[in-house]
Amino acid sequence: MYLTQFLHRAVQQNPDGIATIFGDRVRSFADEADRVARLAGALRRLGVEPGDRVAYLGLNSDRFIEYYLAVPWADAVLNPVNIRWSPAEIGYSLQDSQTRVLLVDDTFIPLLPAIRDRYVGLDTLIHVGDAGPPPGMLGYEELVAAGPAVEDVRRGGDALAALFYTGGTTGFPKGVMLSHANLLTSALGSLATGGFGSWERFLHAVPMFHGAGLGAFIGVGLTGGTLVIVPRFEPVAVLAAIEQHRVTDTVLIPIMIQLVVDHPQRVEHDLSSLQLLSYAGSPIALPVLNRARKAFPGAGFTQAYGLTEIAGVATLLLPSDHEDNSPYPDRLGSAGRAAPHAEVRVVDSEDRELPRGQVGEIVVRGGHVMLGYWGKPEETATALRGGWMHTGDAGRMDAHGYVYIVDRIKDMIITGGENVYSAEVENAVATHPAVANCAVVGVPDEQWGERVHAVVVCKPGGWVSEAEIRAHTKALIAGYKAPRTVEFVETLPVTPTGKVLKRELRAKAPDRHRAPVNDALSTDR
Repeated sequence: MYLTQFLHRAVQQNPDGIATIFGDRVRSFADEADRVARLAGALRRLGVEPGDRVAYLGLNSDRFIEYYLAVPWADAVLNPVNIRWSPAEIGYSLQDSQTRVLLVDDTFIPLLPAIRDRYVGLDTLIHVGDAGPPPGMLGYEELVAAGPAVEDVRRGGDALAALFYTGGTTGFPKGVMLSHANLLTSALGSLATGGFGSWERFLHAVPMFHGAGLGAFIGVGLTGGTLVIVPRFEPVAVLAAIEQHRVTDTVLIPIMIQLVVDHPQRVEHDLSSLQLLSYAGSPIALPVLNRARKAFPGAGFTQAYGLTEIAGVATLLLPSDHEDNSPYPDRLGSAGRAAPHAEVRVVDSEDRELPRGQVGEIVVRGGHVMLGYWGKPEETATALRGGWMHTGDAGRMDAHGYVYIVDRIKDMIITGGENVYSAEVENAVATHPAVANCAVVGVPDEQWGERVHAVVVCKPGGWVSEAEIRAHTKALIAGYKAPRTVEFVETLPVTPTGKVLKRELRAKAPDRHRAPVNDALSTDR
């Protein structure tokens, strides 16, 4: 199969059906196919050769979708750029991939001088906007209008489809190589569970530059649905889009769900059309999930766990798992069970499968596992040793195959010789009625080596003391796991995909070597 396949099917079966809605722009499948063929023709005229990388730096839009289709149509490789990166990180990724063509929307035009200072190999800059292009750039709409429309080369199978650069928050980013087969295996396997609803009208609010954004687009394309697109996530924009366009399905990350559910304007919108809310990107606190279930009583919920290196999905927690009468009462704290296309294990440091219930590293195997890291054979061999993708996530699996994520392997806290997994502490802290969101990290401590440090965001109008957080947490989990220090902030730093930047929290933790609190030597340590 190939990424453009579903567009041909849609044009054949439903040419006048609505493909995308972006603001006031509504495009049919026939319109989309014509524009994609013309953009592909324009790329070829600009000298794009088979296998060349073509990058896109911009917010969500219908033109981003056209890029996702036109590049493989022209036999080239997608290279969507992380919009949260610095010019140095962007320049590195473009240089590393030897990308010569970059599409840029109005929001990121100001970054171009700094990007070009760091990478001089950009031959062609295409302005994605409605007004005329700035000097030295080509106009997107002019290129599409001039065409010519070309035949789809149907690049597919094991051919490289996309490079997704990850890990730019520390060191140099790595280019994850995903084939057409990788992406479609993950999408089709996930859809086969029936846990993703109809996707008749899908709201796209997560960043399109991320692998999860492309995965969501592929899923909607395979089901023949309509994409309703907002440029970026904003709670009111999401609420308004659901009401205005009668959205049936969407995917959000947990922090987005929390912001939507807790927003004071939520009750002012008719959200009854929503049939399924999927969530992914990071673990969700159970109190947030329970508030979401109450806020969207007519919607089912599906959780997806995965990472870019496995084209998005390893395990799924399906709508039936979210029902109160599920035969597995603890399943809401899990990331679900292996998807049909994935084999999942929990292994020790020597890659031996562990007995159920023991914590180790989660590894994944299947047709959705990446081809490797671009230009990094040693790192590829380490990540894919033994034929399994090593996720770096610590977790356990129960007797029924449900996987529970407890931490990143490198983020595990060792305090006084005891292992503490942040997810367990975060879930306990989050049950306090004044807490909207929280994150837990380990910070240096003179006596215990590391201490458990909680960073808490309170609900609007809410307040809670450090001592109350400790007492509340100690009533739910062992005393040595309770936060020894608590910091209160307005927001948590997150990646574009909603994962908390714990590295930043550790670096900014106040009084990092302060003396233990009064009960440090109590028996509950």
